[in-house]
Amino acid sequence: QVQLVESGGGLVQAGGSLKLSCAASGRTFASYAMGWFRQAPGKEREFVAAINWSGISTYYADSVKGRFTISRDNAKNTVYLQMNSLKPEDTAVYYCAAGPQARFPTVQTMSGPTRYSYWGQGTQVTVSS
Repeated sequence: QVQLVESGGGLVQAGGSLKLSCAASGRTFASYAMGWFRQAPGKEREFVAAINWSGISTYYADSVKGRFTISRDNAKNTVYLQMNSLKPEDTAVYYCAAGPQARFPTVQTMSGPTRYSYWGQGTQVTVSS
């Protein structure tokens, strides 16, 4: 079992930055791929970014590429999402997710939410214009 707790959300002006954290419990964190997803009001949950177990491979949605950076610290059981140049359309609840690395044979598969086993409760990010 893995429990995930997100933090770092808040209200920021357009063009600003936020850094989200996702702390994971359990001894097997380093064996999981980690992803960030978001859901805006009235919209479906969408993929944002993902990182493989070692941190070497990352994958981003086109909408955040060049603005967001995902990273992880396996010693701290934590994954991060640095968000820069935020836009009002980035407003959403952000969720982190964990899935066994074996479920992700390619980086592209890390965008599929059904491959993830564990989800956090989410943290709200609001970007004002």
